[in-house]
Amino acid sequence: MRLSCADRVLDLTRPVVMGVLNVTADSFSDGGRFPSPAAAVAHGHAMVAAGAGIIDVGGESTRPGATPVSLQQELDRVLPVIEALRRELDAVISIDTMKPEVMRAAVAAGAGLVNDVQALQAPGAIAAVAAGNAAVCLMHMQGTPRTMQSAPQYTDVVTEVHDFLKQRAQACWTAGIATERIVLDPGFGFGKTLQHNLSLLARLPQLAAGAYPLLVGLSRKSMLGTLLGRPVEQRLAGSLALAAIAALHGARIIRTHDVAETCDAVAVAWATRAGVA
Repeated sequence: MRLSCADRVLDLTRPVVMGVLNVTADSFSDGGRFPSPAAAVAHGHAMVAAGAGIIDVGGESTRPGATPVSLQQELDRVLPVIEALRRELDAVISIDTMKPEVMRAAVAAGAGLVNDVQALQAPGAIAAVAAGNAAVCLMHMQGTPRTMQSAPQYTDVVTEVHDFLKQRAQACWTAGIATERIVLDPGFGFGKTLQHNLSLLARLPQLAAGAYPLLVGLSRKSMLGTLLGRPVEQRLAGSLALAAIAALHGARIIRTHDVAETCDAVAVAWATRAGVA
């Protein structure tokens, strides 16, 4: 299984770890840690050295209740980081954004993957990705970042998430985005209760059995706070358990804040699944 990311092809024969690089002030876990482009780029280097195959750069928080930022502010945050990382690292650079204008500018700056929590539903978003040759991650979210955790409800969360992602992938394919450029994300924690998240995780093999590779982001999520009663900074062990389970259940990209530890957990899980190291 391969993912075409502009001028690079990502081999997903075994799971790849995506390192989170938030150049924001208010992200739930690492907001404010990288206040300058130089600090962010240095952290990107450290994550690749620790084993990350993708660096996911985000300039606007999508945590519950997050305040939107202006287009110019987001561009000013992410473009210098993407340009430097693309120039200096042999890794796929991803842009985590909901704005079509940021998607276009980021791909022009060297991003090979567009990671959109709205699954390209914003006006002009599909056209922005179709106009280039970067890959796209389509994520499921019920509601918006500001409202998604108010009272999420489903009749069957797995079926509804699966159907939504299938529809969005079809819309992308119809617009000219090739199958090998599409990856899907069930959106753990985005408009889901703990029970919804656990149901998705238990039935992840069903979601991973389709034509598209699956990306999961479970690192330090609030579901771990609910399940374990631990604050964000004490959720590493739980995050690693979830990453290993996701890899065992067929996820091909694991998004994380803790790259080195997650690479180890995923390597052990994959060796168990595949029966070989």
